[in-house]
Amino acid sequence: MKTDDTPLRAIRPASDAAVEIIDQTALPHTCRIARLTRLDDVARAIRDMQVRGAPLIGVTAAYGVALALTAKDDDDTLDSAIAALAATRPTAVNLGWALLRMRERLAPLPAGSRAAAAWREADAIAGEDAAQCRRIGEHGLGLLRPLATGRGRLDVMTHCNAGWLAAADFGTALAPIYAAFEAGIETHVWVSETRPRNQGLLTAWELKQRGVPHTLIADNAAGALLARGRADAVLVGADRVAANGDVANKIGTYLKALAARAAGVPFYVAAPRSTIDFSCPDGDAIPIEERHGDELRVVRGIDATGQPAAARMISADEAVLNPAFDVTPARLIDAIITERGHCPATAAGLRALYPEARDV
Repeated sequence: MKTDDTPLRAIRPASDAAVEIIDQTALPHTCRIARLTRLDDVARAIRDMQVRGAPLIGVTAAYGVALALTAKDDDDTLDSAIAALAATRPTAVNLGWALLRMRERLAPLPAGSRAAAAWREADAIAGEDAAQCRRIGEHGLGLLRPLATGRGRLDVMTHCNAGWLAAADFGTALAPIYAAFEAGIETHVWVSETRPRNQGLLTAWELKQRGVPHTLIADNAAGALLARGRADAVLVGADRVAANGDVANKIGTYLKALAARAAGVPFYVAAPRSTIDFSCPDGDAIPIEERHGDELRVVRGIDATGQPAAARMISADEAVLNPAFDVTPARLIDAIITERGHCPATAAGLRALYPEARDV
């Protein structure tokens, strides 16, 4: 994608054994590039959400292994790097998927010869993710296009950020929206703010860069808009899709699914293969990350001079609960959109798209 007509990706390898990322904690106010040169840099970037979004977390972890092996290429380094990265965030299954792929590719190689192979494999994971997201856009367009035929306009509601900032490129839930916009369909997006991390602001930033019309809304406005027929579909990403079609996504997704079902509005989930966990039987088995309470207690932004600032909403000793994700049951999902097409949110539907996963 482009920012100010300059091609840019959320992550890219540098020529000097480093990785460059968009520091998403600075968005939407500043597009700042951060350099990661050590394993610890990568682990912190994932944990502190300088990078976020399930596909991007997986890609970043793969590059983290490459950075670790560049510093020291032996069995202990490979094992410790994978363990350190696996511990950063528990819900996004792409993290474990990417690390398992790196281990399977690198472990058979003799120590001292893995670093170059690690960089190649990380590049391959990034390239495949971008290609899969492009195809998700194409398949999702097939679902969205009929919704615009009645009045020639498409209004889509989103939650969190599942665009090119959350992937190697194109994104998951935003990919069909970009495809619709590029196809000449009059497109408008209702962007849910997604508190407490306000990742909807990243979606608004993305859409503005691309010129896609959009309106930012408070999370609690979503149900009223759906009830009034102001949205043709709700389209979200996922951090993990269980084998039965249950989906974990950013906290607040479940409420939108309930409101969409009550209003008769289709609810779609977009996710690549790396987000589908066939070893996880259902949503009850998905681990839900709980984050620091200060994400609720403290609001971050910029002050009147344009400098980063924080304002405390409540006292530090106020008890808060801050789950980062919730689970939307499969019965509320009209379709799951993948790089291979779309399917019902059922075990049979997912297995039909991925028959090779039957033995998982």
